[in-house]
Amino acid sequence: MLALSDDIWLSIDHNDSEALREGVAFKEEYNQRMTAFDRLSKEISELVQQYTQVRLEVPESEEEEEESEQERNARVVRELNREEAHRLDEDFTFKRPCGYALQEKAFNGLTTWRRLFDHVCRQLHERDADLFKRLPDLPAFKTRRGNPFFARDPKALRVDSEVVPGIHAEINLSAKGLCNVIRLLLETYKIPESEMTVYLREDRDAV
Repeated sequence: MLALSDDIWLSIDHNDSEALREGVAFKEEYNQRMTAFDRLSKEISELVQQYTQVRLEVPESEEEEEESEQERNARVVRELNREEAHRLDEDFTFKRPCGYALQEKAFNGLTTWRRLFDHVCRQLHERDADLFKRLPDLPAFKTRRGNPFFARDPKALRVDSEVVPGIHAEINLSAKGLCNVIRLLLETYKIPESEMTVYLREDRDAV
């Protein structure tokens, strides 16, 4: 849906004042409704999980849990290598992930950009928790208008996800937006961008 909104915005003739005004009005109302929808979806998910005591994620099988880390990583790499590897700076409009590889590790089963983003955050937090906890204070993780990508107080964000305990991330972003934040994270952690690749599960024609 965010990709669709971006496509509509880019299709507007920004030299046409009337079309531009209509486009701004559309984007403002669209963003407000998407924010409300995301918050409601999150509240419903939390309510269901509290009542059923079941996490709404697909658990790993017992066989996978018995695998060693090295065996699991080798298996995932083999599975992902059946697909084409993509860079973070590509256009992912109308495309969905199935996994990613970061340096020596590979992960699959991440079928939305938000889940992939959350997973990358947790992986980096494991590498250097202190650095991750400082992200809300770093100027690189704020927009030109001063809006943060990470915050300790979820109220500072439009739609938040607590990616690690005590640190919330802005997730009201398109696929491109989330990938750009990941690129900033890699730069902060001094990991070459070339050492992360994304694998896609779906590539649909916009038409």
